Amino acid sequence: MSEERGGMADYVQTGSVRPAAGDRPDAVARLDETAEALTDLHAALTGEESLDDALQRVAELAIRAVPDADAVTVSVVTSEQSHTAAATDRALVKLEDAQYSAGRGPCLESARTLTPVRAVIGEHEDQWPEFETAAAAAGVRAYLSVPVILPASDDAEARHLGTLTIYSQTAAAFDPFDEGLLRLFTTAACATITNAQRWTRSRDQVKHLERAIESRAVIEQAKGVLMAVHACTADEAFRILVEQSQRANTKLRDVAGQLLESLKRS
Repeated sequence: MSEERGGMADYVQTGSVRPAAGDRPDAVARLDETAEALTDLHAALTGEESLDDALQRVAELAIRAVPDADAVTVSVVTSEQSHTAAATDRALVKLEDAQYSAGRGPCLESARTLTPVRAVIGEHEDQWPEFETAAAAAGVRAYLSVPVILPASDDAEARHLGTLTIYSQTAAAFDPFDEGLLRLFTTAACATITNAQRWTRSRDQVKHLERAIESRAVIEQAKGVLMAVHACTADEAFRILVEQSQRANTKLRDVAGQLLESLKRS
C-alpha cells in the first residue's frame, strides 16, 4: 500500500473527519463484484485444505468483494492470543501487531462486540492511538472490520473465530452498503473455513490411526520374538515389554522397536 489513491482532500475539513460525500460505485455493480468473488470462493473448495491456506484464500478473494479495498487481513482472536493468520499485504501485519500489543484497535473491537467496525483514519486517535499512528504511516485511510463467526453444527455451537478487515488508501472507500457486502462474503466464507477445519481434523485422525496400526504391528512382532526366545505365552511376552517400558520410561512401541532393531544387528 505504498501508493496513495486519496489523501486529506478526501476528508471533511470542518468537524468530523468523515470523508466528504462522493459518488460510490453503483450498488448493482458492487453486488456483482461480491457475487463473482463468492462464486470463485465456492469453486475453489477442494475439501483438502489446511486452515491457514483457507484463510489466505478467503483474504485474497475478499479484496475483490468490495470496491476500493486495497488490502485484506484475517485475524484469529482468542482470549489467550491474537495473531494475523492471513494477509494480502504482509506489511499490514505490523499494523495489526500494533493492535495486539496495545490490546485495542478496530479488529479487536469487532471481535469483542461481534459487530462491524467501519471508520476513517483520524476518527479514533484518542481511543486507538497506536493503531491510528501505525495506519497513517502505512498509508491507510479507511478500514472496515467484520467478525468471522462460524455457524453452529450438529456437534458444535456457533463460535467466534476472528476478524476480517479490509483497508483502503481512499478515505471515502467504505459505506454501510459495503459493510453489508462484506458481512455477506464473510458469512459465505465460513463454509470454506469450516470445511478446512473438518479436513484437518480428519487428516489428523487418519494419521493417528496409522500410527496406532504401525505401533500395534511392531509390538506384535516383538511379542513373537519374546515368545520364541523365552518359550512364554503372548500375555507373558507383553508383560515383559511393559516392564521394560516402565523401567526405561520409554514408550511401549519404542521398546518393541529397539528389540527388533537389536535382532537385526545381531
